[in-house]
Amino acid sequence: MRKVETVVIRERIEIVIDAVEEETGHVGVTVIEAVGHGRQRGVTHEYRGRVFESRFLPKALLIFVVDDDRADAVVRAIAAAAVSGNESGDGLVWSTPIENVTHNRTGRREAT
Repeated sequence: MRKVETVVIRERIEIVIDAVEEETGHVGVTVIEAVGHGRQRGVTHEYRGRVFESRFLPKALLIFVVDDDRADAVVRAIAAAAVSGNESGDGLVWSTPIENVTHNRTGRREAT
């Protein structure tokens, strides 16, 4: 199994989740609200003639735990759906191997 994680802008959360479900059939995601910045180092706003700099932008961390054979398709679906067309970055997606997975309610282990 693999853990696929992605940082996306908040406006793309539902779009990314829907794309993963539609394109790969995988359901189940953990969403964590976060703030951060990439190379753009935040954005500058002007309000009533004053300039404000926001170093950290609102983001979300989405975590998918998927079978090995679905991981590449999930990464592709995320990368395609996360593109916003905005000036600032659209985030990252990465995957890591998982050694074991056990369901809390049943105690059943998944094959890894």
